[in-house]
Amino acid sequence: MEIDALRPTGSPRLAGERQEHIELLAAVPTPLPPIIVHRPTMRVIDGFHRVRAARLRGDTTIAARFFDGDESDAFVLAVQLNVTHGLPLALPDRQSAAERIMASRPHWSDRRVASVAGIAPGTVGEIRRRLGPGAADPEARRLGQDGRMRPLDGTAGRLRAGELLARQPNLSLRQVARAAGISPETVRDVRNRLRNGEDLLPRSRRRDSDSDSDTEPRHAAAPEAGISEGTRPAPVPAPRGEPAAGRRAHPLGRSRADVAPDRVVLVKRLAADPALRFSETGRCLLRLLAIHTVREEEWEAIIGNVPPHCSGVVADLAVQLADKWADFATRVRSDVTASVG
Repeated sequence: MEIDALRPTGSPRLAGERQEHIELLAAVPTPLPPIIVHRPTMRVIDGFHRVRAARLRGDTTIAARFFDGDESDAFVLAVQLNVTHGLPLALPDRQSAAERIMASRPHWSDRRVASVAGIAPGTVGEIRRRLGPGAADPEARRLGQDGRMRPLDGTAGRLRAGELLARQPNLSLRQVARAAGISPETVRDVRNRLRNGEDLLPRSRRRDSDSDSDTEPRHAAAPEAGISEGTRPAPVPAPRGEPAAGRRAHPLGRSRADVAPDRVVLVKRLAADPALRFSETGRCLLRLLAIHTVREEEWEAIIGNVPPHCSGVVADLAVQLADKWADFATRVRSDVTASVG
């Protein structure tokens, strides 16, 4: 199409295009990928640098593909494309883009906005709080990455999931998720908290609850969930078919952060054992165990900074590795039992 017919405005780059990148593209001898153009307005969605490079080479036409959505859809596409290929958007560009996306799509979840803008969901949450949306409606819902609408406040869903898992621990994650109206990953977190004897709600949600009511304990907020006031739920056994070896409930009042130092001590003790220190397989095992002595706050920092476009792969790998460790625990215990017997 004719370059002169294009409107090169509306770029998500706050500082505009980079001259050195334009010159680099102009020097490329092979054809560049087609640009994306918003048909109703003829605005460039993706390919601002390529348009400038074509002009620099003296070209009058450029390969293009058209997009027919509305302007807000076009901006979302522009951000998404510039995050995943070409010259990446700078962090201020991505944060500004997230703010603009939230303005046009307030019903989108933090994770959905983050997956488009290429920033952490926690950063999106901070931007949302800075914008001052006001008190959230308890019935408000947001659109997640999977295209499903879920409650903005997942407290009731978590408590409902806790009730279901306590009564029927063999239910699958998806069965509980459908019944409680939350995501399967949230159900997984609830199940793990039940097994460990922890509060069903993350610290951030408990803080929000405390700010709403200074006198009422968290578990009293939803007596219909079958959880006694002022108590933590009893640990839930592992579903049939899942290795339960090594899983124990933490004593009341202890969190994973309290238990982490125990792991550090245990790994140090193992590292002092000559049977492990002086064999190649023993040293390999010690290295693997040492990885898991990371403290709770360090895990939180890692989780909060996983790039959204990598989150699916990272989550899948984490599940696979967790299964591998569970199988490892079962086989080690069974080998010990067999040798003793």
